[in-house]
Amino acid sequence: MRTYEELKAIALSNPVVRAEFERIEREEMPMLDAILKARKEAKLTQEQVAKRMGVSTPVVSRLESALISGKHSPSIATLKRYAEAMGKRLDIRFA
Repeated sequence: MRTYEELKAIALSNPVVRAEFERIEREEMPMLDAILKARKEAKLTQEQVAKRMGVSTPVVSRLESALISGKHSPSIATLKRYAEAMGKRLDIRFA
C-alpha cells in the first residue's frame, strides 16, 4: 500500500495535475486560511456560525470545504453573511 506522500508525488508528476495543484495553493488556499483563521479568532464552531447565519451546520461545512475542493465558489453574498456571523466584514481587493 502506498502512502499519501507517494500518491501525491505520482499525481504531481502529471503536468496538468501539478498546474492545478499550484493554482489552488496560490489562489484558493489563502482565502480558506483567512476564513478558518477568522472563525478560530472568533472562537466559533461551524454550528455556532451556522446559527448566526440562519443556516444548517452542513451549509457552513460545505462553504469551507468548497474552498478546499475548488469545485464551487461561494457567492460574495454568502461570504459576506459568513463574515458578519463572526463579527467581521468582507473586504475584497484587487491586487
